[in-house]
Amino acid sequence: MREPVGVVVMLSAEVMEKYRRAGEIAAKVREEMRRTVREGMPIIEVCERAESLIVSLGGKPAFPCNVSINDVAAHYTSPPDDEGEIPENSVVKIDIGVHIDGYIADTAATICFDPNHERLVEVSEGALKMAVKIIRPGLSIARFGLEVQRFIKSRGFKPISNLTGHQVGRYLIHAGKVLPNVSQMSISKIRLGEVYAVEPFVTYPEAAGIVKNSPEAFIFRLAKRKSPKEAESRRLLKFIESNFRTLPFAERWLRNYGSRSEYRRAFSDLISGRYLMSYPVFVEASGGLVAQSEHTVVVEKDGASLLT
Repeated sequence: MREPVGVVVMLSAEVMEKYRRAGEIAAKVREEMRRTVREGMPIIEVCERAESLIVSLGGKPAFPCNVSINDVAAHYTSPPDDEGEIPENSVVKIDIGVHIDGYIADTAATICFDPNHERLVEVSEGALKMAVKIIRPGLSIARFGLEVQRFIKSRGFKPISNLTGHQVGRYLIHAGKVLPNVSQMSISKIRLGEVYAVEPFVTYPEAAGIVKNSPEAFIFRLAKRKSPKEAESRRLLKFIESNFRTLPFAERWLRNYGSRSEYRRAFSDLISGRYLMSYPVFVEASGGLVAQSEHTVVVEKDGASLLT
């Protein structure tokens, strides 16, 4: 189906202010995490520190803080009983989302504790900078992916081909269009007023350059509002809908509902009944290290305006 030609999305001043506030908070939290995360630090402390800081600055988490280490590319957040720590000599991706009234800013940085992999991180950061610079109304998404791929490969690295940036919308992390990190067939174009999370993922040339699902999932999202049969499941689903709407959440965030022993059966019922969808942890298929850098931008007449 062809995309409508000449469609322009106009964002009101009020909406833009909410996006900018979310972006300012996300950037502050990202830089604080970059400054304070250390080897040996409990992963759950990293997650909860980032999420608490978002709230203290006047925002709300748009999704659980992701702490993805080494070959884990995305979607790892601490479960309630997480005993893991930041390993020595690791490559740690911190991915943070903030929303104000549903308007989302999404940003990420990679912290490198091994000097041997600093160039990997530098290339992901350079690819992000280049990608933001070329975004403009009318740019084809196919051309965007080609330019990102060229940048990364020309520096001796490989993009992750099945991870993309994405358009964001109100209460929607993924709102339609994607921004690939490789050349792809696409007739879509970037339009004025659209908001995108731009996020190159980079690995080494000998790696597979794709991610696969791991068996683990620690992030969830409301999938359907149909009422479950069990009363406790109905109560938990109502709590999830009223607190998180269509945004992803962590099981850790259910502590305000009750103890784990109180909600565990209902939570399992909602997952098995597909009232909730889960986000599997993504790992690089060959075990290659992955770096990620991410900003959220709004497309303006003269190019991309950085929100984060």
